[in-house]
Amino acid sequence: MQLDPTTAPLSGISVDLRGVRRVFPGPVTGTALDGIDLRVAPGEFVAILGPSGCGKSTLLRIIAGLDKPDFGSVQAGSDGTAHRHIGYVFQDAYLLPWRNALNNVTLPLELSGVARAERLAAAAQAIERVELADAITCYPAELSGGMRMRVSLARALVTSPSLLLLDEPFAALDEITRQQLDEHLHQLWYEQRMTVIFVTHSIIEATFLAQRVVVLTRRPARVILDHTLDLPERRAAALRTDAQFSQQMRVLIAALERGDGRQA
Repeated sequence: MQLDPTTAPLSGISVDLRGVRRVFPGPVTGTALDGIDLRVAPGEFVAILGPSGCGKSTLLRIIAGLDKPDFGSVQAGSDGTAHRHIGYVFQDAYLLPWRNALNNVTLPLELSGVARAERLAAAAQAIERVELADAITCYPAELSGGMRMRVSLARALVTSPSLLLLDEPFAALDEITRQQLDEHLHQLWYEQRMTVIFVTHSIIEATFLAQRVVVLTRRPARVILDHTLDLPERRAAALRTDAQFSQQMRVLIAALERGDGRQA
């Protein structure tokens, strides 16, 4: 059953970063993030866009609590203790090869001590939400790349997260599969309204998915643009060929060029 987003309450949480700086030792790595300020409202979909190696993944890990800033503050949720409500989808699916799709998705609930019957039912529902019910008993080696990423997404959704973090999850997929998964992810967000922060280096993907796009400079990363997209909230495949879509992409391209030290 699809939720009516006009009546469904927001299930997401806020994210607030102030002056976040992250420095890694050594002359090659050095400063990754330099004074990042970012406020994400509950239920908002924000894309983080920037060149490869600029620190996007580091920023996401800090939001998730998997890394800590050297300076600045990070708060997820009103009380800052929301890490158990965070779902994380990595660049690779990281599925356990000896578990089928269903049992891969149950893993977070199993680690949390949820009873077997309850976690199996929740996992089956999560797999259905990513439209993979026909492959519920398949093992990772039997699945395509896109199907493995759907399992990974279901595993992140099975805990009903208030904050969903995605680190270039579809980057290794072919363009058609990637567009299909982008459309499906956007529909899931539209129906459920968790807060989503999506890291990508694809301008098309950022424009299609997000309500706001935050553009980072080359390392050390700083925010060069925080842009609310002038596009319909609900997205369909045809939007990618719309003139307004192209205009919004040009805004992001110009910011990326400025952040790379070139003039648009």
